[in-house]
Amino acid sequence: MNNERHITTAFDRDLEAIQAMIMKMGGLVEAAISQSALALEARDEELADQVRKADKAIDALEELINTESARLIALRGPNASDLRTVLTVMKIAASLERCGDYAKNLAKRSSVLVQIPPIGGSAGSIRRMAKEVELMLKDALDAYIQRDAQLAHDVRQRDRDVDQMYNALFREFLTHMMEDPRKITACMHLHFIAKNIERMGDHATGIAEQVIYLVTGSMPDEARPKGDTTSFELPGGVK
Repeated sequence: MNNERHITTAFDRDLEAIQAMIMKMGGLVEAAISQSALALEARDEELADQVRKADKAIDALEELINTESARLIALRGPNASDLRTVLTVMKIAASLERCGDYAKNLAKRSSVLVQIPPIGGSAGSIRRMAKEVELMLKDALDAYIQRDAQLAHDVRQRDRDVDQMYNALFREFLTHMMEDPRKITACMHLHFIAKNIERMGDHATGIAEQVIYLVTGSMPDEARPKGDTTSFELPGGVK
């Protein structure tokens, strides 16, 4: 009995350490999203370069989380519930790493866009979209730590708002390109940036769904709410 209690305590301690890494990683990703969007709006090449360099720390944390999670499984032999928690942590880390990659890509394109005349108020719109995704990600991680399925459901519903912001930007860029071919290059870069942010929203939603699974034991029954209609506006329906 005492040995079982000792193993449980050791597992909890190791899991807490891994969860601390997840929250640190989440903070770095949230900062990367915010700073990359700010670099675009402020046309700040130095800040964009900082975001690109900071991605190495995010990648290193994901690798460390995976290593420690594998060690935890091997050494502690967690039961079904605890194993589900560890696997959830690894999936969250993977989603955060992808968000970090998208933020780095945003920063790379920002460096290119600095050399091109701005397109209306698109940078400000993109920053507002990025802020919404940043808040979704924060709430999804809070839902995980607090085991709050309701907050996770709320994050999941907000993905539709991000999709609608993306739809509006897509149409704006399409209009600019049709009216003035000289804006095509800038608009294509801006479109890919907006799409990257929309994908970040998908990953934040995926984290929320993992939280729901962790708390309830099952994934949400209803289909994920989607508001991205651009696939119906492109030739061949390509998204």
